[in-house]
Amino acid sequence: MRALITGAAGFLGSHLCDRLLQEGWEVEGLDNLLTGREENLAHLRGHPRFHFRRHDVTRPVEVSEPVELVLHFASPASPRDYLQNPIHTMKVDSLGTLHTLGVAKRYGARYVLASTSEVYGDPEVHPQPEEYWGHVNPVGPRSVYDEAKRFAEALATAYHREHGVDVRVLRIFNTYGPRMRSDDGRAVPTFIVQALRGEPLTVYGDGTQTRSFCYVDDLVEGGVPGRGGGRAGGHGAEPGQPGGGAGPQAGAAGAGAGGCAGAHRPPAPPAGRPAAAVSGHHPGPEASGLGATGDPGGRAAADGGVLRPAAVGAEAGGRVPRGTALKSRAVLPGPG
Repeated sequence: MRALITGAAGFLGSHLCDRLLQEGWEVEGLDNLLTGREENLAHLRGHPRFHFRRHDVTRPVEVSEPVELVLHFASPASPRDYLQNPIHTMKVDSLGTLHTLGVAKRYGARYVLASTSEVYGDPEVHPQPEEYWGHVNPVGPRSVYDEAKRFAEALATAYHREHGVDVRVLRIFNTYGPRMRSDDGRAVPTFIVQALRGEPLTVYGDGTQTRSFCYVDDLVEGGVPGRGGGRAGGHGAEPGQPGGGAGPQAGAAGAGAGGCAGAHRPPAPPAGRPAAAVSGHHPGPEASGLGATGDPGGRAAADGGVLRPAAVGAEAGGRVPRGTALKSRAVLPGPG
């Protein structure tokens, strides 16, 4: 069994490489390293079934051997990244999707598209069912990501209808875990870094909004419908939906901090979105996903590096069930 993974050096892509290799797959990974990092794959150097190639999927994609599975996870995903690279973001989710769908069509491979909850735009329905079409602004600053993913879904669906490609679409909600960049601007790494530095945790708005979190292992284990099962088109899953809310107490707990004292609530930024009151639920044994994400030594916070695993749940006053929302009345920091 052979798989192609785009965005292989990224946060999610590198975990997908790990899992498929553990399951006996041969993996060909592509990444242009715009936001991905080679260090996320350093442990796989020399692996006999792993082949990495630096490649930009906005250019035509060729594989060395036929594949049974294509996972298209290449794209800037944090607001900080896609607002700095707006045109490339749109190209990787349009041209990149076209090129990788061509590979799936050529070899009869199953195709898994990493989409996003952002396709719903500024939703007026919480939580968002797949039947909901969203409330979108096609020309706003964040439209470069939202509309690119909407187009990618439409293109993948067209390939399913016209060419019979076995397509699965994942609308991913707020995944976190080890290998997230500590400076990427999203909620969990921001809370953890602030807690490690002893800084007040930044909370935007009036503190009443909530949002889902999904631990990366849960996404890989239960959210990637590419390793078996029957053929299907349409949307495979919405990892992260539904449930309760979570906020900066979760970040403080995961970082081993003493709490959420001194949380700072500046006005919500104009580009921000109301957060859905949803959360994933992990069905397996309890483990501290937040603790596994943070670095109690503060190295990632100090160096602007990658968050590494650390068992800090007990230091935070108890273990946090992975995928379980901590009760909070806080919203996420920044526009992410």
